[in-house]
Amino acid sequence: MSRAPRSKVTEPRTDSARGFNVEGFGFDPSKSEHHFRVTIPAKRDERVYISEHFSVEDTAERLELNIALGAEDAKLRVILPRIKWDDIADATQLEFNQRLRQMNVKPGKWKVGSTPVSRLLGKELVLLAWAIEDADPALIPAAIRNWLGLASEERWWLYTMTNAATGHAITGRNKGWRKAVRYALTENPVSEHRPRRALSGLFEDLADSDFISSDADAAPGARNPKKEQ
Repeated sequence: MSRAPRSKVTEPRTDSARGFNVEGFGFDPSKSEHHFRVTIPAKRDERVYISEHFSVEDTAERLELNIALGAEDAKLRVILPRIKWDDIADATQLEFNQRLRQMNVKPGKWKVGSTPVSRLLGKELVLLAWAIEDADPALIPAAIRNWLGLASEERWWLYTMTNAATGHAITGRNKGWRKAVRYALTENPVSEHRPRRALSGLFEDLADSDFISSDADAAPGARNPKKEQ
C-alpha cells in the first residue's frame, strides 16, 4: 500500500522572505510610501527633526538640505533638542525592535543622518516626542513609562487626534491636544501598573472643544479611549 504524500511544511516567514526592502524601523516602501523620518545631526548641539512623508522621492541628503533650508517645514511634526532625543532614543528603539522581531522583521537602529520609520511606529514616536518637547527633563522617565503603558492603538488614536488639530511642529506647539498630551504623559500621576485607567478620562474636556477633529478622523480600527470608559 502506497503512502499518502506528505504535506509540505511551510516555515515561518523571516524578514528575507518578506522582502529585502525594509529600511530603518519597519519601513517597506514597496508596501507603502507613507513614513516618518528622524534626522539626527552629527553635531550634538543641533536639534533632531521628526518629519512625516507620503512619498520616497527625496534622497536622505536632499531631505537634510531641505530641512536646513526650511523647505520641509510643512512636513515637520516635532523638533527636539539633542539631549531630550537622547533621553528617549534607547527606550523607543527597544520598544520598536521587540515588536519588529515578533513580526520577523529585522530590527532598526537610530543613527546620525536620516532614519526612516514605518507609518504606525512613526506616529507612536511623535506622540512621545510631543509629550517631552516642552517638559521638564526630570519628567521624561515618567513620560516613557506612561507611553509604554498605552496600547499601540491608543497611541495611534492620540496621535491622529492631536495631529489633526496641532500637528505642525512650530504653530501647534504647546496648544490644545499637544499640551494635553504633555500633561497626560508627564505630569499626570499614573500608576506603573494601571496607566491606561488614569489616562482614559484626561481628554474628555478636549473632546467637546472646538479646536479638535471629530472621531471620524481617528485611525481606522484604533480604539477611542473616551468611548471605552
